[in-house]
Amino acid sequence: MPDNNILILYYSSTGAVAEMARVVARGVDGVEGCTSRLRTVAPLPAQAQAPDGGPDTGPPSATLADLENCDALILGSPTHFGNMAAPLKHFLDQTSALWFSGALSGKPAAVFTSTASLHGGQETTLLSMMLPLFHHGMIICGLPRSEAALETTRGGGTPYGPSHFAGFDHLPLSGDEAALCKALGRRVATLAAKLNAAGRR
Repeated sequence: MPDNNILILYYSSTGAVAEMARVVARGVDGVEGCTSRLRTVAPLPAQAQAPDGGPDTGPPSATLADLENCDALILGSPTHFGNMAAPLKHFLDQTSALWFSGALSGKPAAVFTSTASLHGGQETTLLSMMLPLFHHGMIICGLPRSEAALETTRGGGTPYGPSHFAGFDHLPLSGDEAALCKALGRRVATLAAKLNAAGRR
């Protein structure tokens, strides 16, 4: 049986979300029969993008084929005024053909985010990323209270998905934040593998 392809699609302007994505990928890759695939979205054209721009290096930019061919999708974005960043929203707005075909329907999905301020809209950003996934008919996966790091974290971390308090000094992931990122990858991959084993594919 081929590996379950878990797409981790993110936009990162300072590197914090990219760091989270790599830890989520480690969680995915720890599940037998599952393989992570990291993809980014490009910054918007210069006249429309935020002043901080986006990274010039890293994983390839995502295509609609990446979404169509994945077995599960995990989205990551920094928080911009309590919402997902414009480049990720712009990319998702191009997925109407996948909506019409139902290509993502029934696949697991999850979200993660990073903020510069501790109360900078982490949960509303996570919810904003969930909305198009609901419209695509995806199965939204969060983090259960059985994840001990949800109770001990003093930075980021929510039941809606992992979050990171980067601060204005670009703090690294805390141990609890990293544990929750890894747990999300493991949880989504496990769900995808079970659904495919049951014949959803």
